[in-house]
This record gives sequence, C-alpha cells and structure tokens, in this order.
Amino acid sequence: MGDLASNPISVGIIGASGYGGVQLARLLSEHPAAEITYLGGESSAGKRFSDIYPHFGTQVPLAIEAIDLEEIASRCQVVFLSLPNGLACEMAPTLLAKGCRVLDLSADYRFTDLSVYQDWYGGERQDQEVAAEAVYGLPELYRDRIQSARLIGCPGCYPTASLLGIAPLLKQGLAQPETLIIDAKSGTSGGGRVAKTPLLLAEADNSLAAYSVARHRHTPEIEQICGQLARQEVLVQFTPHLVPMVRGILSTIYATMRDPGLVRDDLITIYNAFYRSSPWVTVLPNGTYPQTKWAWGTNRCYIGIEVDSRTGRVIVMSAIDNLMKGQAAQAVQCFNLMMGLEETVGLPQLSFYP
Repeated sequence: MGDLASNPISVGIIGASGYGGVQLARLLSEHPAAEITYLGGESSAGKRFSDIYPHFGTQVPLAIEAIDLEEIASRCQVVFLSLPNGLACEMAPTLLAKGCRVLDLSADYRFTDLSVYQDWYGGERQDQEVAAEAVYGLPELYRDRIQSARLIGCPGCYPTASLLGIAPLLKQGLAQPETLIIDAKSGTSGGGRVAKTPLLLAEADNSLAAYSVARHRHTPEIEQICGQLARQEVLVQFTPHLVPMVRGILSTIYATMRDPGLVRDDLITIYNAFYRSSPWVTVLPNGTYPQTKWAWGTNRCYIGIEVDSRTGRVIVMSAIDNLMKGQAAQAVQCFNLMMGLEETVGLPQLSFYP
C-alpha cells in the first residue's frame, strides 16, 4: 500500500461527464493510490472538467479530451469505461492489447454468452474472445477472479442490489429458484444525465410508476448469476419502478423456502456467515429493514430479512446507492482488488444523515 501511494496508479476515465464518470472522478481524485491522468469524452471534448462540474474547482484540473486509444494507453495503466452500451466493446480489445486493465461500467462485458447480450441490447459483436476473458465485477461473489482479471464487466445497479440479497438463498439452497420475484425501486439518476421526458421533475415528482415490465434489460443479467449460484437455469420475475428521488435502489425479493422450519434468526445467522468477509455488506438485526438514505454516497449494501411463516416465503430487502455500489464505487472496489489493495481503500464508509 505504501509503495502504491508513493507511486500512484495512472487511471483514465472515458465518459467522464456523465453521472457514472463524475462519481469516478470524485472517488479517484481522493484515492490514495490513484492519479487521474486522462479524461475522455465526445460531446464534452475540449471543456475543462470544472466547467462542466464547477463544484470540483481545482480538485480535478483536467480537460475532457477526444477519445484517442493510443494516447489513453500511453498515459494510463487502468481505464474506466463509463459509456452507453455498445461502445466499450469497440475500445476494450485495443486497450487490453496495449497493456491496459479495463473496467467497463456498461453492459458490454457482463454476459458469458454474447447471444444473450445481442438479444437484449442489439448490435453485432466481433469480440467473442475478449468477452470470454471478462470477469463479472461483483466482488462479494467473484473476489478471487477479480484479483487476477484484466477486464471487468461491472454489474448493473438493479442486479447488484438484487443479487446481494439473493445470493445466500441460492448458494445455500434455502429457496426454490423458480419462485423468485424481485420488486425494485430506483431514483431518477439511474436514467443517466441525458435529458429524458419521464425523468423530468414535472413528470417524476409526486408519482410512482413501474416501467419495462417483464422486459427490463437487467433481467437476463440477474438470471445469469442466479443460474451460476443455483447450478441450474433460473427465471426471475423482475419489475422495476421509478421513485421521485435522485439516488438509491431498494430491491425487495420474495421466494418460497425449501425448509419452512427456518425462522428469521436462522437466516440472519446464515447471511452473516455468507458475508463475513465482505466489508461492504451490512446484514441488519431482527426487525430492522434497510432505507436507501443509509447507503447514500457510500459503497455499502444494507440487507434486511424477514420470514412469513404463514406463506412459507422469505422476504429480503436490499438497499444501495445506485450510482455508488450500483455503479462507480463498486468499480473502484474492483480496481482495488485488481491492484492488490484492500477493497475498502478510497471509498466512503458511511453516509451523511439525514
């Protein structure tokens, strides 16, 4: 750690002006082992970062540059790609070939089967060999693989919240996989910084609505990891909702128990054991259910558990900040593991409250 702090790792952020990019800039600018040496973008190229986000002042004294992979590779050891889906797959192979490590925050490298990606996201892919090398960037499940990876496909925000709540159920065989139902709610920042009518204040405020019912793109990502955990094909019923707040996701998971004799205390004990080596997961005590505000601005996931003995179901509630544990902070957590650092380095531990 000392050597890395005195010889910082040079990092670049492509897509620096979006919500994911600005979280990365904030975290990496204060990271004791990292130095931001490149900020890239297209529409914002030529602008100083502090002109786009004036509150940064001199914290990040760089300008956004046009994307030049040769230049990026010459200046960066690690590159974060915070881009719309379908762009990272055009850049990552070149960056990897030039010796960079890459963390992709889009969906491009989350799938082991590219045909699934193409079915849900469209586009043609010619990078099958590179995609086969990618590691799914959920440290609580794939920590060992992340440590030796060159390419990380960082999870989506809904999958992060949902999978952390589901993982012990499927890994330990506690729930029937075919009964999984996920009801999730997200703040409007999940839609990104590009203007979209449903995300306007006049549209979203004082309202609550489901969207992409039975067809949200995060569904196959959740099913892929659930299948790996359960060692069988898993289909989930996933319904997302838009909540009139800026940040946060609350994912509520329902499943039928295999053993109806298990009670809440049993599951809390099992969850605590499952996440005993996961510093960013907090399993809450009896009768305490998570709130998104607790996770605001942190890389933490709060999990609450309840058992309904009347219906034989377990209810797991998982809360994260969608821009942090659901996006940029989790990418930095993966960066820490890739570079041999403690996975808590440079990441906020607790939110400001209220």
